[in-house]
Amino acid sequence: MSGSSYGQLFKVSTWGESHGPGIGVVVDGCPAGLPLTVADIQKDLDRRRTGQSKVTTTRKETDEVRILSGVFQGKTTGTPIGLWIENQDADSSKYELIKDLYRPGHADFSYDMKYGFRDYRGGGRSSARETAGRVAAGAIARKLLLRKKITIIGYTLQIGPYIAKKIDYKEIEKNIVRCPDKKVAKQMIDHILDARKRGDSVGGIIEIVAKGVPAGLGEPVFDRLDADLAKAMMCIPAVKGVEVGVGFSAATLSGSECNDPFIAKGKKICVKTNHAGGILGGISSGADIVLRFVVKPTASINQEQDTVDRNGKKSKIRVEGRHDPCVAPRAVPIGEAMAALTLIDHLMRLQHSKL
Repeated sequence: MSGSSYGQLFKVSTWGESHGPGIGVVVDGCPAGLPLTVADIQKDLDRRRTGQSKVTTTRKETDEVRILSGVFQGKTTGTPIGLWIENQDADSSKYELIKDLYRPGHADFSYDMKYGFRDYRGGGRSSARETAGRVAAGAIARKLLLRKKITIIGYTLQIGPYIAKKIDYKEIEKNIVRCPDKKVAKQMIDHILDARKRGDSVGGIIEIVAKGVPAGLGEPVFDRLDADLAKAMMCIPAVKGVEVGVGFSAATLSGSECNDPFIAKGKKICVKTNHAGGILGGISSGADIVLRFVVKPTASINQEQDTVDRNGKKSKIRVEGRHDPCVAPRAVPIGEAMAALTLIDHLMRLQHSKL
């Protein structure tokens, strides 16, 4: 199956299915000598794992990672790093009942059209379970970025009609929706729980901020940094849109309002404002990189819906099982990971271009 690898110089390849024995990732391109332990990776996986709160799926996966290769005596060797996460709580029984029906909002139909055969257990390869491998790889990328004092912060900006008005980074991990606004977090939680009671789901918006990114990352014309970051976010399951900087609200601004004036701070040239989100002409400007992505309401809902089977016969379907009523809180570490993978790859490409 193609399409399972990401990156050029820092390359990751994920494998495994939602209800298979396990999932994993191979990281190729990590330099030798980076201190790396299971704990470095596990802390990000714990933020993504299932069953962590009342607003997530009740599937219980510990997501305990094992390092199979590429690390010796606590340091990377420069060879491919193999990571493995066992699936421990998969229940395929609910899917046996609907294996010939196309679930609305899911990839069942499109996978059948492409391959003529699919793993119907939990969506197989199309399941967000696959993203655990990305988060594990992203933890390694994050450690490399920290060497250059580059940090990445993600949070839930919006769920349903509730939008964070205050951005306090210290609040993000203090609430189960990862909202930087304590007051709005409670409204978000109530909104999600109300949807769950009704057998429904809701969507949300995640904001990612990368600080300390040097100017010069990104390659014209087709490998623009914003284009690659957009792809990184769009390849996350359930994501339906990405914007950088002021994004779509730029349509309401004039040029004089949208442009970021250049100023000098000592010997350093920088921008006075950051409407561009830290990227100009597809290349980083040195300002914070700011982007947002929207996740649709979870497709698996416990309500009767219209559908058809593989032969086109009309039917009704109710998707039972254990599902997130809103994927936004768990999408935060996934978005951070994809941003980290993109930035480390472009940082290596910048360094390579100056050799």
